[in-house]
Amino acid sequence: MYKGDRLLVSPDGSPVAPSEDYLRELSEAILFRREIGVLEGRKCWAAELATDAEPPKGAVFRDLRGLFSGMSEDFFRMAGRAKQIVEWNAAHRFCGRCGGETEPVPGELAKRCTWCGMLHYPRLSPAIIVLVRDGSRVLLARSPGFPESMYSVLAGFVEPGESVEEAIRREVREEVGIEVTNLRYFGSQPWPFPNSLMIGFTTEYAGGELEIDPTEIEDAGWYEPGGFPQLPPKVSIARAMIDGFVAQHGQG
Repeated sequence: MYKGDRLLVSPDGSPVAPSEDYLRELSEAILFRREIGVLEGRKCWAAELATDAEPPKGAVFRDLRGLFSGMSEDFFRMAGRAKQIVEWNAAHRFCGRCGGETEPVPGELAKRCTWCGMLHYPRLSPAIIVLVRDGSRVLLARSPGFPESMYSVLAGFVEPGESVEEAIRREVREEVGIEVTNLRYFGSQPWPFPNSLMIGFTTEYAGGELEIDPTEIEDAGWYEPGGFPQLPPKVSIARAMIDGFVAQHGQG
């Protein structure tokens, strides 16, 4: 359950299963809900609550971004899915083409305009996330929006008309001024900040001197295992990529 961008959780950030009594009390405050899957044997719902809704005893509303470092991967994935569906529903109450009111489409994750009939589906923004290797070194960078002292691999959104491979080369060139080669797919991860699908690749350094774009990057450098700065939490694909590098080149 979300109130704005804040998720209902226990004080330690673990999942909460609201009681039937609490749900009855909240009936008028539940603005939207939709079943989204199963977690630990329990059905999960994406739900939006009114801004004046109060948490049940023993629970709190917390910002998801501040929680994900301590979440399990399964809980983070489900909470992220719920967040994106709640935000999609809130943003598509009216049609972006004609302004008409929308209604749910039975059996589909979609909303239909009651005036012009246009269908509105949740939108995903593809983004690349790329680990650049140079022998036993890996490139890590710090973005202004990161938590204090944290460094990670490079990432950026794919632009219209651009392939994933083209986006990788452009983003690396724009952010740190170097060229890369030997692009290899690593994996992907849904990422709800905002509605992104992170597509991970590893690459090899191919030339150029580091020259950061100060509008995107505060600092960047080459690091070897054992000398890493603070890294992203283990629930992230960024950390999985870095840990994979460490497994090949020694323990950090």
